[in-house]
Amino acid sequence: MTGTTVAPDAPSAAVGFAPDEVDLSMPTRAARLKWVVVVNSDLPPGRAANAAICAAAPTAVQVAGLLGTDVPDADGALHPGLPWLGCSVLTADSATLRAIRAKAAARPDTYVADMPAVAQRTLVYTDYAASMAGTAADDMDYCAVSIVGPRNRVDKIVGKLPLLP
Repeated sequence: MTGTTVAPDAPSAAVGFAPDEVDLSMPTRAARLKWVVVVNSDLPPGRAANAAICAAAPTAVQVAGLLGTDVPDADGALHPGLPWLGCSVLTADSATLRAIRAKAAARPDTYVADMPAVAQRTLVYTDYAASMAGTAADDMDYCAVSIVGPRNRVDKIVGKLPLLP
């Protein structure tokens, strides 16, 4: 299952890097934006990994400039570009995860992608979509939330959450 993203016409759709801002030689902490994925701490390891990947996938597609260039190895085989600014994978309980998502989604300068819990309970995308259509935002539980935004604001939103073990 894939995560859901904030609507394309929402203000957060403009979050990203202009081509002239991408500096692959700069340390990740010097980047203007920060990327974190926060995973529900109640999930077992396999489901946590699935949730993190599903929340990160739309982020990599929707936020311009996150990925570096493809890189050749010594034999000339190309390896796809990875996030040049890095991505911290953190963990939080369900209530904290819901609050973090709400705070991030309320900011116009922050991109949010999420993986609702229903996504791990359905095997057909249209069933997932139908379930989402019948669930109010306040009743939503999340497996993971991906956030990209100004470094200082993202730090305030996620606080001192621990890294996913």
